[in-house]
Amino acid sequence: MLRCALVGALAASLLLAGCGNQAASPEEVSIGGVTIVSHPSLDLIWEGVKEGLADAGYVEGDNLTLEFMNPQGDQATLTNIANTYAASGHDLFVAIATPPAQAMAQVEQERPIVFASVTDPVAAGLVDSMAAPGANVTGTSDQLPTDEQLKLLLEIDPSIETVGIVYSASEVNAQVQADAAIEAAEELGIEIRTATIMNTSEVQQAAESLDVDAYFTLVDNTLVAAMESMVQVAEQKQALLVSSDPDSVGRGAAAALATDYKAQGLQTARMIVKILEGAAPAETPVELQESLETVVNEEAAQRMGIEIPASVLDRAAAGE
Repeated sequence: MLRCALVGALAASLLLAGCGNQAASPEEVSIGGVTIVSHPSLDLIWEGVKEGLADAGYVEGDNLTLEFMNPQGDQATLTNIANTYAASGHDLFVAIATPPAQAMAQVEQERPIVFASVTDPVAAGLVDSMAAPGANVTGTSDQLPTDEQLKLLLEIDPSIETVGIVYSASEVNAQVQADAAIEAAEELGIEIRTATIMNTSEVQQAAESLDVDAYFTLVDNTLVAAMESMVQVAEQKQALLVSSDPDSVGRGAAAALATDYKAQGLQTARMIVKILEGAAPAETPVELQESLETVVNEEAAQRMGIEIPASVLDRAAAGE
């Protein structure tokens, strides 16, 4: 592999820095980005990607061309976006969340695809393994310690015996997380009850169908897009709602042990830069998120009839 000249699928547009003794600033690069739906966490990833690229010398409007598309949760539109990108002249693609990463991987097997916010890229069929992706796809994973999230729920309300999880049946990452939660709950002596949805309009009815003491939401883009529906049901039932998404706390969840999505965007940008500078995606390990944070909303908890203990409040205040 040539690392001081032109590399693979980027050969048409990237002159890599570091050839010989001559230092070079980044040359012009074109990147196509795609997400699955609009919500604050995924938006923060894209912001972090752009900021991280700028920090590395790739400035939009100067030596960086960015295109960004959003199917707003529609699978047919996502497929069309992937096909459009496959026919484009972009040098690299950024896929935020599992469905866009899968859609891009199905139509593009040459140019690099860097994903973010993919919980289990192996189960999703995106990489051979976390350590050795094996093809043109790699990225950052937002895998969370499910047992620790459920422990947070129990720390807030030790009386909880049943926990409801509503999740999207069409998202592989959501199923993986639900399975992990069920396994972790058994060790903690609590019961998980689940309801699946196909779109955001089904969230409220699915949540209402579960007779539980509390609710726990996964890293599930369809569910997060309808977080207000989950909040409404939790408040009506006076049931604690803990999320895996920090921005959902601002929208009415009581607490979260979650990914710092802006930090994940910055981390993803650093991986993109490595690839632009010559690293092969097939040999670039998938990276787990570097930052977790405890976030609380005392007023939301009170509306659910819950008082958040000082131990949790102290960790949130300390940014832990």
